[in-house]
Amino acid sequence: MTSAAPSVVTLRVLLFGSYADVLGRESLEIILDAPARIRDAIEILRRLPGGDRLPPKPLCALNLEHSTPDASLSPGDELAVLPPLAGG
Repeated sequence: MTSAAPSVVTLRVLLFGSYADVLGRESLEIILDAPARIRDAIEILRRLPGGDRLPPKPLCALNLEHSTPDASLSPGDELAVLPPLAGG
């Protein structure tokens, strides 16, 4: 007997710096239809109040590893959305 693939993906999203400021929170949980990719999560974030100030392809880390917009999401994943970093 095989188990069915999940129909939704629950994802914890961490927001940093200016992204946390424009969305008014440092973290949130979102639920996406499976299969889901990082780009789907970003699309949901961009629909929130202030989300239009997020770039279409921000720097992201999935479960503490740098990821691309096409990376697949699994239930329980943690997505960090990072603003551009500068140093000097």
